[in-house]
Amino acid sequence: MKCPYCGADATKVVDSRPADDNNAIRRRRQCDNCDKRFTTYEKLETMPVMVIKKDNSREAYDRAKIESGILRSCHKRPISRDQIKKAVDEIENELFANVDSEFSTALIGELVMEKLKDLDQVAYVRFASVYREFKDVNTFIEEIGELLKK
Repeated sequence: MKCPYCGADATKVVDSRPADDNNAIRRRRQCDNCDKRFTTYEKLETMPVMVIKKDNSREAYDRAKIESGILRSCHKRPISRDQIKKAVDEIENELFANVDSEFSTALIGELVMEKLKDLDQVAYVRFASVYREFKDVNTFIEEIGELLKK
């Protein structure tokens, strides 16, 4: 690591500790040449995960989109933020465990519906009605019938 003050190559680490919720390492360094101290951050560089949409276009994965979809489905339901956060964490774990760098919105939608079915049936039907694009009341009734069979 070069010293930002004098440009010397010889520096030593004086202190090292986790930063950014254990996603990075903060290092205090000291230059052997001019004795000035400076801070560096070391963070894992990751490749962006891409999502393949229905129209076959691709966009970067965004956790907030999953969270907002679940939040809308759970509006005015007895579901805490912690339960929603846990559900999103579980969905992400399943996604990243099974796929390298791309996955479809269909896979995300199915995983969200599985979690919502366990979390709250009303939220599940709300999400499914938008995700599966219910066209009429009969489609709603069929979905609810399937839910009641289980």
